[in-house]
Amino acid sequence: MTTILIIEDEADIRRYLRATLTARDHEVLEAATAKEGLQKLTVNRPDVVILDLGLPDQDGQDFIRQVRDWSKTPIIVLSARDRESDKIEALENGADDYLTKPFAPGELLARVTVALRHATQIPAAATEIIEQSGLKVDLAARRVWLNGDDVHLTPIEYKLLSEFIRHRGKVLTHVQLMKAVWGRHSSDQNHYLRIHTQHLREKLKDDPLSPTFIFTEPGIGYRFSDK
Repeated sequence: MTTILIIEDEADIRRYLRATLTARDHEVLEAATAKEGLQKLTVNRPDVVILDLGLPDQDGQDFIRQVRDWSKTPIIVLSARDRESDKIEALENGADDYLTKPFAPGELLARVTVALRHATQIPAAATEIIEQSGLKVDLAARRVWLNGDDVHLTPIEYKLLSEFIRHRGKVLTHVQLMKAVWGRHSSDQNHYLRIHTQHLREKLKDDPLSPTFIFTEPGIGYRFSDK
C-alpha cells in the first residue's frame, strides 16, 4: 500500500480525493495548511504529495521550493490556477506534475501511478544503457542506435537527448532544458532549443504529429516518453 499526502485547505475536495484514492487502495494523509503538510511529510514520509497552491498560510510555490531543498518525494500540483506561467513556475520549482481543477478522477489516478513509477525507477545514469521502442542509448559510451543502426548526433543533440532520457515521462520546461544544455545564462536560447529538438526528432524518425519519443507540451516545454 502506498501513502498519499493531500495538502488542500478545502475540506470537500479533501474528502473527494480521499474517496478516490482509497478506492484504489492508497493510504491517505490530509493537511489543511502548508505547516501541517510539511510536518506530515517530514514524519510520515509519504510516497506522493498532492498539493494545492492556494494554501492559507503559505503559497504552494514557496512550499515546493522549500521541500525540494531536502526531499525528492513526487509532488503533483492540483490547483485552480490554470495560467501557463503558474504551471511553468511550479515545474521549475520542482513539482513533478500539474493538474488543474476541475479534474477527472481517472486522470488524477493515472498521474499518481506515473509519479509512483518514476519514484521507484533506477536513475538513467545508473543503468547506463537505455532501450525503448527501438531506441538504444549507451550513456557511458555516448552512443545511440535506432533499430540497430547508429545514430550520429551533434554534441548539443546528444546533450539534449541525455537530458530527456534522465527525466523520462516528466515535463521539462524550456528554461530547464536551456539551462541543462546551454548553461545557467541561456534565456535567449529558446530559438536554438526548438531547432535542435527538431533535428533530434528527425534523426530519431520521430513524427511530431504522432510522436513515439518527444512530446510537445504547448507553451511549457517537452516530455520524453517513458514507455
